[in-house]
Amino acid sequence: MAPVIIFLAMLLAGSAVHKAVSHRRMAIAAARLVGMPSHGQLFLIIAGTLEATAALCLLAAPLQRTGALLGSVIWLAYAATLLLRRGQSFDCGCDLVAREKPIDWPAIARPAVLALLAVIASTLPAAPIGLDAPFAAAGLLALYLAASELLAVPHPRWRKS
Repeated sequence: MAPVIIFLAMLLAGSAVHKAVSHRRMAIAAARLVGMPSHGQLFLIIAGTLEATAALCLLAAPLQRTGALLGSVIWLAYAATLLLRRGQSFDCGCDLVAREKPIDWPAIARPAVLALLAVIASTLPAAPIGLDAPFAAAGLLALYLAASELLAVPHPRWRKS
């Protein structure tokens, strides 16, 4: 289970870094998601801080359960806000690249599935991190990012939502 824990930590840490690097774009996205135009920067700082905290907790064996539960709360909050905005078209900040697109079921399901994975990870005992775990986690992250890019394809034949 160590590769999954590291994958979740990498995803949370990457998201926190992404918020810091692209703070202008992400503040606008946060404001649109929560429906409070003047508070985007505040929500961005809170989300980034929580993500970084969850990532660090996941990497510390005694705090793995706390990190996984915090990560699941973060992802459930994202899923809930996306669900409230379903059908609206804007850049939600979900991708590394600015993309204005309608909020659809796959965009909502992505954080919900991550939350479920984090909840499952929180129920398992902390596993020692071997030499192969970071490589496996990097592979999972690559697959996740590739799936994200596939979901960004505007109107593929295989996608019905």
